[in-house]
Amino acid sequence: MKAIIVAGGHGSRLYPMTKFTHKTLLPLCGRPIIDYVISTIRHAGINEITIIGNRFIDKIQDHVGNDVNYVLEEEPKGVAPALQLARKHNEGCPLLIWFSDNITNIDLSSNIRQFTKGAILLTREVDKPQDFGIAVMDDGKIVDVVEKPKSPIGNLAIGGIYIFDEKFWQRLDSVQDSDTFSISDVTRQYLVEGSASIISVGEETWIDCGTPSSLQRAAKMVEEGRFKIREVNE
Repeated sequence: MKAIIVAGGHGSRLYPMTKFTHKTLLPLCGRPIIDYVISTIRHAGINEITIIGNRFIDKIQDHVGNDVNYVLEEEPKGVAPALQLARKHNEGCPLLIWFSDNITNIDLSSNIRQFTKGAILLTREVDKPQDFGIAVMDDGKIVDVVEKPKSPIGNLAIGGIYIFDEKFWQRLDSVQDSDTFSISDVTRQYLVEGSASIISVGEETWIDCGTPSSLQRAAKMVEEGRFKIREVNE
């Protein structure tokens, strides 16, 4: 399995902090967000990582080093075009796709070792479901995903961290030209086939760092010891 960290876009939700640096380099108690992301990925046993970044990708490379692949998104055109930039070195294998706003202390190593086909989606309960892709549940099973629902359908959010089999690119190709494309258009295909499963995690184990308030909250959780940089052999 290989990993793709999606760290493109403008980072506009974190202005003015992201006018001069990349959002993944914003610090949480002295360590940038990207360190928490990469440590979790490597702890899970994945060594081949590609980072898709914006105009600040050189700053990411200066910090992270040369043992990962870097792809420049020259102009933000959406999730699908950004992912396609990383396709060359990430075909024919299962993928962990990680949107860089997210950090988690979940140990994914056993899920990745046992993974063979389909998709695994990480989910968590959220206070504002209208801001997320929300799982539609039926008899305890996830059957669909509705992106940013306007009417209440639940509060179990899917977003940020996904495991897909090697058919991911084929599925992305089939839906990426939609005017309303979201990553949910890919996950929905696995759900319809019944080949997707979920890992439900609590708010204490996963947080989105994409807004000033959530970044501040994440920093507090790091300070309390709930999130940490893991060494590979831990």
